[in-house]
Amino acid sequence: MIQIIPAIDIIDGKCVRLSQGDYNQKKVYNEDPLEVAKEFEGYGITRLHMVDLDGARSKHVVNHKVLERVATHTSLTVDFGGGIKTDEDLDIAFDNGASLVTLGSIAVKEPERMWGWCDKYGAEKIILGADVKDKMIAVNGWLETSKQDLFTFLDTHIKKGINNVLCTDISKDGMLAGPSIELYSEVMRFCPTLNLIASGGVSCLDDIKRLNEAGIPSVVFGKAIYEGKIDMNELTKWVNA
Repeated sequence: MIQIIPAIDIIDGKCVRLSQGDYNQKKVYNEDPLEVAKEFEGYGITRLHMVDLDGARSKHVVNHKVLERVATHTSLTVDFGGGIKTDEDLDIAFDNGASLVTLGSIAVKEPERMWGWCDKYGAEKIILGADVKDKMIAVNGWLETSKQDLFTFLDTHIKKGINNVLCTDISKDGMLAGPSIELYSEVMRFCPTLNLIASGGVSCLDDIKRLNEAGIPSVVFGKAIYEGKIDMNELTKWVNA
């Protein structure tokens, strides 16, 4: 059964969502991310994906206090990303309660540094963030598109022991238009043993069922919950069936 991972994106300490990674298309859903996290926990959710959007834009971790509150006041396993560029940023994330970290831009621009972190902390604690636009990798909160194509990028890091990958189709993210199942299926054919986390476009429970049928191990989504497109009671009933 596919693993369900709700997302909480943070700007100015608040729970928000963007559309296609555009900071100008921001909507605040809750002033208190801890309240949201506790609600997820109440539905039996055990995993949370938290993104420091201020950190992604500023290129250093900003909202670590939000991470600390959620990690301290819930039993959720939190993976945290956004703005992790240095050893200090990584230590801040882990010291404030992150169980795993998602690394995107650093994996593009300084891969050797990330591989060193894998050796130090264990590759199982590292999630490779593969943010994709037309199968090209995007960085820095999706504000820049790199010259690396998705599959070359994946191959390079898989050969270094990375097995956790969060793949986000930027064109789908926050648009409630359905996930890129074909893309994620292509990634799984490329590496069938990959612990792939699909992200972007989930609009309804049927989307998650289709991802599950396609053999995608995990899915991250947020806006469909916040907009009431997915009923958490129905979701948890299905997952726990």
